[in-house]
Amino acid sequence: MVKFSHALNINPGEVVALVGAGGKTTAMFLLANELATSMRVLTTTSTRIFAAQTKHSPVHVTFDPQWQAIADLLPQLDRSIATYGQALLTGPADPDSDKVSGVSPDTIDILAGSGLPGARQTGRFDVIINEADGSRTLPLKAPAAHEPVIPLCTTLVIPTAGLDVLAQPLGDDTVHRAELISQLTGTPLGQPVTLDTVARSLCHPEGGLKRVPAQARVVPLLNKVDEQLGSDGLNAARDIANKLLRCDRVDSVVIGSMHRAEAPVTEVHSRVAAVILAAGGSARFGSPKQLARWRGKTFIEQAVDTALASSARPVVVVLGAEVERCRAALADRPVEVVVNETWMEGQSTSMQAGLAALPANMGGAVFLLVDLPGVAPDLIDRLLQRHRETLAPLVWPEFEGRRGNPILFNRSLFSELRRVRGDTGGKPVLLRHQDRAERVIVSDKSILQDFDRPESLAALETDR
Repeated sequence: MVKFSHALNINPGEVVALVGAGGKTTAMFLLANELATSMRVLTTTSTRIFAAQTKHSPVHVTFDPQWQAIADLLPQLDRSIATYGQALLTGPADPDSDKVSGVSPDTIDILAGSGLPGARQTGRFDVIINEADGSRTLPLKAPAAHEPVIPLCTTLVIPTAGLDVLAQPLGDDTVHRAELISQLTGTPLGQPVTLDTVARSLCHPEGGLKRVPAQARVVPLLNKVDEQLGSDGLNAARDIANKLLRCDRVDSVVIGSMHRAEAPVTEVHSRVAAVILAAGGSARFGSPKQLARWRGKTFIEQAVDTALASSARPVVVVLGAEVERCRAALADRPVEVVVNETWMEGQSTSMQAGLAALPANMGGAVFLLVDLPGVAPDLIDRLLQRHRETLAPLVWPEFEGRRGNPILFNRSLFSELRRVRGDTGGKPVLLRHQDRAERVIVSDKSILQDFDRPESLAALETDR
């Protein structure tokens, strides 16, 4: 089970803004409850929320800048958070509605920079979570000219949509500002809301990405997955997630149902690359293994075609020995070739060359060895799926209790992989974190079958 806070990769110092529609308030308080067991959490709003929703917090503090100074507010927040781990801060009640007003974005900026008494360079709050958008409780919205109200200090923006909107006719009774959503997405008024409608709305610069600070990560939330179209709801959410990940500004996508407090997250989708290590000189084999033939292809062709047939992207091939012959073998395949000039110093240099070629927004990487030709695309996809379900730092295949290759490393381990030295790959990092690894059980021992000498190639063919 993945916690919502883990799915978002929340760290101390975060200022989170929820925008959009379809469950923002529920998501805010769920996140606060998860984090408050170990962090000091402030929840707030820079717009308005229903007065009844304030009861979701164990303590509600009201701030009116007309007669209060922020400095006078801080002791009350400190006491509340010391007792409950969290506190909700809003403005006063709105006398003309059933809502409470929000606090200004400048106030949130000041609170984020306030220090804890007696501590050096320690923020008063570990995490601030701000509902920065209103939606009339509808599942999808487009922001008005004055929306969303996102403080400059925000580090994470969560554009949210409720998937119960799918297949509903686009109109003001089903979404907030239907005409504007129609303009942003190209969906005609009165027509069913589609996967494209939701994806385009969430990643449009005047939609879910509006006013996102340059430094902030963007992690859309596809909420209410189990309330839409039965079992097809998850497949619909996966399709939307894939569309969203085509936008470079999106870091990852969370799929779930925030009303399930104990298991709110179903899957987390991110970009996972395939990195093929094919730089070695194959001294014991006597000739480059990359160019050895197996079932009508060279090993490097086989590895690349396997990766391209999977859903891992991008596919990066690290070359070293016999660069030009390997390039020629790859022909017009859509891969990124990286040349490791220091390949003779060991496999770690090839691993790091592959990592260096990856875009910054990768969620992980699957490392494939060029001399395991029997690995199938389906296995790579199974590793990726287990990662989406668990966000484990490592995912590897096992045959009869024996660990094999390829292995998926979450991006949280990339910094450790970059520090590995010598003629080894990620094994030192793997051993440090193996107690948190996820396994994919396979019935095919191809994950174990490599070779170091020419005669073992013939044995490999015969065994298969």
